[in-house]
Amino acid sequence: MPALLDLLSSRLDGNAVQQISGRLGADRNATSTAISAALPLLLGALAKNASSPDGARQLHDALARGHDGSRLDRLPDPDTDGPEGNAILKHVLADRRGLAEQGIAKASGLDMAKVGPLLAMLAPVVLGALGKARKERGLGPQDLSAMLGGERDAMSAASPGMMGAVSQLLDRDRDGSVVDDLGGMLGGLFGRR
Repeated sequence: MPALLDLLSSRLDGNAVQQISGRLGADRNATSTAISAALPLLLGALAKNASSPDGARQLHDALARGHDGSRLDRLPDPDTDGPEGNAILKHVLADRRGLAEQGIAKASGLDMAKVGPLLAMLAPVVLGALGKARKERGLGPQDLSAMLGGERDAMSAASPGMMGAVSQLLDRDRDGSVVDDLGGMLGGLFGRR
């Protein structure tokens, strides 16, 4: 399993999933499946954003300002999840957030109204994992870009359908069929149709 995804999965264990599903008022299994779909999507989006020198520098600077990894010890964090997570998602997913939410909802069975709050809870955790890696390894902007690119490649090798869906969501022209394609691919990955 890719290193960042492994770190995130270990932190988002059964207890954390139970707390998150309780906060959302959602089914635990649907929440768990949605998390499994959302983490690669967020990491893939960050890898895409950091693939340019300017994007890598912006990510590095954001991590240096406020993401040292301590957030991984507070799962979930009701005081900061919503506002901080929504601000992160605005930068990471931009105008693709709605499509991402629809695809995750379709793939996981999690109510669409709960996917947005879930992503807002997960975004600071993902940046926390990146911040921890940046701090512990002394990574600069190019190092972050390379690490995220390696993470994306490892996820693609482990789950080509998932990363293909992520790539389509992030790169595809807006022809109106992204949600169906993403939902179908994610659904196939998690055994749902």
